[in-house]
Amino acid sequence: MSKKILVVSTSLRANSNSDMLAEAFIEGARETGHEVEKVSLKDKTIGFCKGCLACQKTGSCVIRDDAGAIVEKMLHSDVLVFATPIYYYEMSGQMKTLLDRANPLYTADYAYRNVYLLAAAADEAEHAIDGAKKGLAGFIACFERVHLAGCVFAGGVDAPGTVKEHAALEKAREMGRQV
Repeated sequence: MSKKILVVSTSLRANSNSDMLAEAFIEGARETGHEVEKVSLKDKTIGFCKGCLACQKTGSCVIRDDAGAIVEKMLHSDVLVFATPIYYYEMSGQMKTLLDRANPLYTADYAYRNVYLLAAAADEAEHAIDGAKKGLAGFIACFERVHLAGCVFAGGVDAPGTVKEHAALEKAREMGRQV
């Protein structure tokens, strides 16, 4: 059965390694007939959540920027995929800011059930992704019908494009096929 997949690429760097993981995932998902949309945060304006909780009553954020349209796409997607560089053993700040701004989804009838994480880091150690996984798990824990369905980590990649020779690229492609 074809699924509607939203891939959010959170890196702001051109030719980023995490974005290349996202592209590989997308290729795999499209090969098996899924509908995939990619949103890059590269040229988006996303302000910090004010914590006013107005979105809990109105279903939308009071801040008018690019986050609202992305959150709307998240609402209607069957699968969410987040691709992030690892900064200081955590997800990128722009990814965390978007997750905070996704607060209107908390009271909504969201479609997504599966969430995937794709991450790239200069550190080779497998534990380098642990902070990002924990942060994403905090978001997921607020949605009782949602779970972390898979992660792909590319360690030891720092300069733009160095993931091209990494085994994680094929793992991301295969994960996309398996959605």
